[in-house]
Amino acid sequence: MREKIVAGNWKMNNDLAQTEELLKGIKKQWENTPGVRVIVAPAFTNLYHAFDSLREIEVDVAAQNMNENESGAFTGEVSAAMLTSVGVKTVILGHSERRSIFKETDEVLAKKVNSALKNDMEVIFCCGEELEERKNGNHFDVVKQQLERGLFHIAPEAWKSVVIAYEPVWAIGTGETASPEQAQEMHSFIRKAISEKFGEEIANEVSILYGGSVKPANAEEIFAKEDVDGGLVGGASLKAEDFLAIVRAF
Repeated sequence: MREKIVAGNWKMNNDLAQTEELLKGIKKQWENTPGVRVIVAPAFTNLYHAFDSLREIEVDVAAQNMNENESGAFTGEVSAAMLTSVGVKTVILGHSERRSIFKETDEVLAKKVNSALKNDMEVIFCCGEELEERKNGNHFDVVKQQLERGLFHIAPEAWKSVVIAYEPVWAIGTGETASPEQAQEMHSFIRKAISEKFGEEIANEVSILYGGSVKPANAEEIFAKEDVDGGLVGGASLKAEDFLAIVRAF
């Protein structure tokens, strides 16, 4: 049975004091959620603090990014081994902001995936199309290409360490709205693409998260779709009450 997951991506928000306040809010309002895995992804500077603080409840900590190299003269970068050394076993790769702002290519992401898996990390691999690509009707081709170039080179057994997050970039901060039906359509397409390459058994075990502005008001409707296994949550994850309301939407 596929794992249900709600992951909060805090992006470049929260200094140490603000991180402590948010973690306190999560712990204070925490309720056991059988069958739903919860993850938070603070900034690099607060990863160990979050990991240490959340030991007492069942919330995992992920990194928002990492470098593809093991070590070396890469000023300002963080490796997979550095992350695992502070207890972080999950990393988000290929987020739309990394692709668009920092120009990360599918080829670079493939190397990052390799490094993460080599270091026994779990990968949350993001994919998704821009507004122009959606309007041109190229959205399926774009997402399939991102999967093929960045992820489909891995061994079949490595899929146990992979989660997919679909981000309809065109529906984030554009005024456009992605419907639950559109989310289901793309999630189903992604699962079919995995099945065609790696087989139905692997495809049916992969959790596919939705990353298109999930909020307490729409989470239940989105999560009810057959191929939507949870959410990669942005802004709503910065408020403990909203984030946990999304978790409870299952």
